[in-house]
Formats: sequence, structure tokens, C-alpha cells
Amino acid sequence: MHAPLVLDAPSRPAAVSVDVPVVLAPMAGITNASYRQLCLEQGAGLYVCEMITSRGLVVGDHKTKDMLAFAPNETVRSVQLYGVDPAMMAEATHILCEQYRVDHVDLNFGCPVPKVTRKGGGGVLPWKRDRLEAILRATVEAADAHGVPVTMKTRKGIDDDHLTYLDAGRIAEQAGCAAIALHGRTVAQAYSGHADWDSIAALVEHVDIPVLGNGDIWEASDALAMVEGTGCAGVVVGRGCLGRPWLFADLADAFTGGTSRALPTLGDVAAVVRRHAELLAVLMGERHGLTDLRKHMAWYFKGFPVGGDLRRSLAMVSSLDELDALLAQLDQDASFPEGELGRPRGRQGSPRHKVVLPYGWLDSTSGCELDLSEAELDTSGG
Repeated sequence: MHAPLVLDAPSRPAAVSVDVPVVLAPMAGITNASYRQLCLEQGAGLYVCEMITSRGLVVGDHKTKDMLAFAPNETVRSVQLYGVDPAMMAEATHILCEQYRVDHVDLNFGCPVPKVTRKGGGGVLPWKRDRLEAILRATVEAADAHGVPVTMKTRKGIDDDHLTYLDAGRIAEQAGCAAIALHGRTVAQAYSGHADWDSIAALVEHVDIPVLGNGDIWEASDALAMVEGTGCAGVVVGRGCLGRPWLFADLADAFTGGTSRALPTLGDVAAVVRRHAELLAVLMGERHGLTDLRKHMAWYFKGFPVGGDLRRSLAMVSSLDELDALLAQLDQDASFPEGELGRPRGRQGSPRHKVVLPYGWLDSTSGCELDLSEAELDTSGG
């Protein structure tokens, strides 16, 4: 048995308590309300809405507002917020708490996407310690007015020569953050190579607030190994659940002392795909929902005996009736491909030889000069 994940707001201890210390990482284009509901139906944990931009929320951008939909079973509403302007972040936080009744705000300081880093955002922002502190203090103060805890997610640093995570942890703790999640990779690594769990252990020793570990959790056994090896208070799961929402059932079982592992047959997977389609159709309408489902097909059926023609048809599905007809062609009794267990899923890519940064970014760890109106543009997909 492992302790629940407890998140304190400065004025409200235990503002959020999650029985199983597992967090679904916000993933752009993936963790919409339908996918979060699907995962939540599988097991316990905290499920974070895909990242939204503070400026988009404040100016009333309709796409940003559409992303702020919540499933009926989300008793704890959690949103990841991105921004570089402390005042804008505070205003967006008030909107989240007042208008959307959000219970938890997570801040993104880990995105490695060049269109974000070139403007000083995401995973490179913690290099500017004063900017990071200003954003955290402004956001925590705004959220605490509503008794809502704030957490942050970050990476080890820009590259191995420009590490930021220990300073970021200290600043987060002093600013009143409830927890810090660390992805054990640098921005330069992006999603390549292996996550450095030793850095997670070092951060646990460095701060008194809960540390959540992220990186290379493909199975429930990986999550237990990370907690036991680093002392972190819980885990953040991203790519490991792509096409495998039942991973949260394994995680819930593992963290409560169980040893079972879901190995669904192809028929079981088909049922999950059908449920996912239903939820997307409710959220987006049938046509748009089934179009959104297409990106998940390769993940769901990875390693299963599904012919090339059928795979292509599933990747072009456009209606529930068409989906039903295609799923009926699958070998319902086919066993789960155990060779896929423990293997990376989703994007990996190669490390970046050079992280794209604003001019002169590395000259100092403070005093950054940014055009804030520009730094928050075009951040979707991070």
C-alpha cells in the first residue's frame, strides 16, 4: 500500500487528495475529456486536461474554451496552464477557478517543442530564475484565493550543461507550490534516450514538497520501481498509456498492493476502442469524434494480428457504424502481444544538437527581456 497524493494550497491543507498517487500527464491532442473519462473508468488517479494557454483563456479564444470540457466522472477538475507573463497567468488562474470550478492547476515548464522554446517558454523558462519565481508566486496567490493548489512540471534543464531542476524545486517550494513533477530528461533530449531517475531522487532530497516522477513508465512495475528507487510521492504517466487506458487499472492495483496485470484480448481492446469512440462522439459529434479517434488506432492495435488493409481502414474510420463493421472483422480471441510490454510507445525521435532559444538566453539566469505578447503565441501542440 502506498500513501495517497495530497496537494496543499497555502491556505487550505489537503485541498486535493488522490487515493492512488498516479497522474495522467496532459498530452496535446490526446487528453481531452473523452480520453480522461476513459482512463478514469479504468482506475483511480488524477487526470489533467491537455495544456491551455493563459493568453488564449484571458482573451476568450474559442478553441481554448472548447478544450475546457470535463467528463461527468471528473470529481477533481485538473488543468495544465502555460504562459510566461505573471499577470496573465494570475488572471487566467482566476478564470479557471471562478468560471470552470477547477480544483487543481498545473503549470507547464517542461515543453521541449522549438516553437515554444524559441520564445523562452516551456522547458527553457526555468533558466530565468526570476521569471519562474514571479510566475509561480502570482499563480499560487491567484489560486489560493480559491483554495486551489498549484503544481508545476519541469525537466532537468535545457541540456546537461544547463540544469535547472534543483533551483526550480527550491523556487517552487518557496512560492507555495503543492508539488513539483520532474521529467528526467533535458529539453535537448526531448523524448529520446532514457529518463534519468537519479535526478528525481536528487530532487526528492532537495525539497520538502512532494515530488512526482515522470519518464519511462511503461508498466505498473515501472511506477513501483520509480517510487521505491527515488522516494518520489507518485508518478506522472504519459506515453505509456497511449492505446492502453487499462494501464490505470494495473497502476491502481499495484499501488494498493495487488499483483494483477491486464492483458486484454483483441476483443477486449475492440470494446475499449468502441467506448472511446462513443465518448468522442458525445464530446465532438460523431464525424469529428471518429476523425479524432483515428490517431489512436495504431497505438491500440500495436502488435496484434491485424491485417494491413484492416489497419488502414480503421485509420480512416468516419462513423460508428463503419467502426462496428471493422471491429467485427477482428479475431476477438487473439491474445495480447506480450512482446509489447515494457516497450516505449508514442514519439521518441532523436536528441536535439541545439535547443532553439531566444537570443542571449544563456547569458544570465535572470533579467530576461521578452516580448510577452509574442512569447505566448502559437503554443498549441506543446
